Amino acid sequence: MKTDPQDPLPDRMVAVVTTGTGGYERLEVREVPLPRLEPGEVLLRVLAAGVNNTEINTRLGWYSASVSTGTTETSEEAMEPRDDGGWNATTPFPFIQGTDCCGRIVAVAEDGDPTTLGSRVLVRACMRPQGFASPDSIWMGSDFDGAFAQYVKVPASEAFSLSCDWSDAELATIPCAYGTAENMVHRAGISTGARVLITGASGGVGSAAVQLAKRRGAEVIAITSASKRNTLLSLGADSVLCREDDPVESLGAMAVNVVIDNVVGLGFGAMLTVLKRGGTYVSSGAIAGPLVDLDLRTLYLKDLTLLGCTAWDAPVFPNLIAYIERGEIRPLLERTYPLDHIASAQRDFLKKRHIGKIVLIPPTEKLEG
Repeated sequence: MKTDPQDPLPDRMVAVVTTGTGGYERLEVREVPLPRLEPGEVLLRVLAAGVNNTEINTRLGWYSASVSTGTTETSEEAMEPRDDGGWNATTPFPFIQGTDCCGRIVAVAEDGDPTTLGSRVLVRACMRPQGFASPDSIWMGSDFDGAFAQYVKVPASEAFSLSCDWSDAELATIPCAYGTAENMVHRAGISTGARVLITGASGGVGSAAVQLAKRRGAEVIAITSASKRNTLLSLGADSVLCREDDPVESLGAMAVNVVIDNVVGLGFGAMLTVLKRGGTYVSSGAIAGPLVDLDLRTLYLKDLTLLGCTAWDAPVFPNLIAYIERGEIRPLLERTYPLDHIASAQRDFLKKRHIGKIVLIPPTEKLEG
């Protein structure tokens, strides 16, 4: 392992270890060994780590096929251990969660490039180990240890350096939310003149999708609470519907080209109704509930395309780095918490009163080791 001799590393680090499926008691702040690098890997000092639905969903076992409620309802239940509760069926408990990472390279493997030491990077959280021709993916903080720690190791190819004046916390708002949103916008083929309806538009993915669809020249209609309307307009939405509004009544049938929907639940049918013939429905989440009623006649008679998006396509993350460096998108940072206040951060996250992202900041002091 190659390191900066002026910046010696400790033997141990502080991390939040998720010990299994359950409540906040499953989040244990403890000291653990520093990750050991394998060939092709780099070690990052975590500067900031974003909070996402997925960490909470994984801890609760929400991805299990036996769960039928939305994420908010599930969070209030006493969960039993679920072997099939992870993104790729089995979650490797105990492990360190944390899908969003802004970090600094502090060590490289023996076969690595020492000139990258000191670089500030964002980690591409969705990794395609079989290459982009295969849909198989693994996720940092879900399939292996993530960024809710002082240090994390990742493949060198997944650490993207960038030059910008954003803060560490602002950069940590990007990977999961903006990567997911850009993947949906990319897959749906959104371009100039498209009319796009975005549900849950004040959340991390939703607010990212508003910006990313707008930068491609789309007309954006956002759905959010009335109190957040002005913020969505400032992000680029052309118009805003309140959650209580009936989208079919407000927009009419066959009114939009694309629906980006991570809310789903009971509103699913209306989303297909407002799509034009040949329109596209795209989703990467279901916070209001994963089970829906689908009239197949609506699907085939309107020649609709339904897209499920998890694995990020090759252009997605390089695109985001370029957008940041060119000033074409901006972060939406709600607030930060110290890493050991993770339970408070997740409680506030689940209240859904925020706009944008909540970010954790690991301690900077080194451990004696």
